[in-house]
Amino acid sequence: MAGGFGMRMGVLSESMPKPMLPVCGKPVLQHQIEVLRSQRLCNIIITIGYLGHVIKDYFNDGEKYGVSVKYFQENIPLGTAGSLIALKKDLGDDFLVINGDIIYDMDLSRLIYLHKKKNALATLVSHPNGHPYDSSKIVTDERDRVTQWYSKEEKVGIYKNSVNAGIHMLNSKALDAFKEIIKIDLDRDVIKPLIGSMRVYAYNTPEYISDMGTPARYKEVERDVKTGTVTSKNLINKQRAVFLDRDGVINVNKGFINRFDQIELLPGAAQAIRMINKSDMLAIVITNQPVISRGECTWNELKQIHNAIETQLGKEGAYIDDIFVCPHHPDKGFKGEHTKYKIVCECRKPKPGLIIMASEKYNIDISRSYMVGDNSRDIEAGLSAGCKTVLIGKNNLNNRADHTHSSLLDFVKSIPEFSKKGN
Repeated sequence: MAGGFGMRMGVLSESMPKPMLPVCGKPVLQHQIEVLRSQRLCNIIITIGYLGHVIKDYFNDGEKYGVSVKYFQENIPLGTAGSLIALKKDLGDDFLVINGDIIYDMDLSRLIYLHKKKNALATLVSHPNGHPYDSSKIVTDERDRVTQWYSKEEKVGIYKNSVNAGIHMLNSKALDAFKEIIKIDLDRDVIKPLIGSMRVYAYNTPEYISDMGTPARYKEVERDVKTGTVTSKNLINKQRAVFLDRDGVINVNKGFINRFDQIELLPGAAQAIRMINKSDMLAIVITNQPVISRGECTWNELKQIHNAIETQLGKEGAYIDDIFVCPHHPDKGFKGEHTKYKIVCECRKPKPGLIIMASEKYNIDISRSYMVGDNSRDIEAGLSAGCKTVLIGKNNLNNRADHTHSSLLDFVKSIPEFSKKGN
């Protein structure tokens, strides 16, 4: 979808379409096409409008770039989906729709697999980012189905940092309601009305996707392409992670937290996580939450607690890539406890189960990753998994951690690969 005006980019896009802005010597669209070609997705249609001849003259039929390119010229603006109605017969049963102004590199086979497995009408790519307050936010259930969609204009108290990334996979049946070629919006007019069908899903990924909506973000994207961060975050490649305990590392440890209004970020935690975000490493929370098994907190209340953490981090430009929770606790006898969680499991720290689960999901090289915690359970879990380990504080006289620091920020600042990218 390359027919927009790119108004927010100002003088950067006055003489060319925004998708043709050069990033490290190549247009944005060329970066996109190279990702598609590398995964054998070679049949491409580009919707063009404003200064569309620039795009057409550059790519021609796509043979030079190893793909087949056709064009749809919008003589009048058709929004972000009107052209799909006109092209419906050419799109096949399932097809990708990609905003032409984003830089991304991701394993698209994972998206395609989820879309096919769920028999979805629409599957949205969502991801956490450093500016969720000015992005559309996606809410899903435990099966990845989209249940709510908040536009960036809507005010939401606390929320999960999962925003619409500008990459979609659609089934042609998603367009059945439209019989005429008219100006329509893909999100508002096509996908949102389908949420009630229970066939709209989200594929949430930590891979690199940036919309370059402002000149400042454009500069960040150029930096990330130059440093190799864009490519390295494709889940085809082995990832590195900083696994983070929650209470006492990110937020103030107040005992068994069971309400979202108890969340208070530790000083410097957001800055530290922001620095991790700017590296090529993932920030993943690994947390024991026995409040579930003890009956002191429901899953929905725990979700709100984590939403509060993500909201507070987002206000400071930081985000968590994922959260893995162990709800179990082997000790019985608590009033209101849930017996099904009263088991000896493999995921409760000091066992390494959650770290292993996260590593399998995100193709993580554990030996090149860190486990950061504030007690011996965290350190033992990290050692068992094969991580480098970092103890925050000095709570354990028998500390076996590889490193000890006063805070998460102190640790992050001590590692050159984090500090060299700024904060």
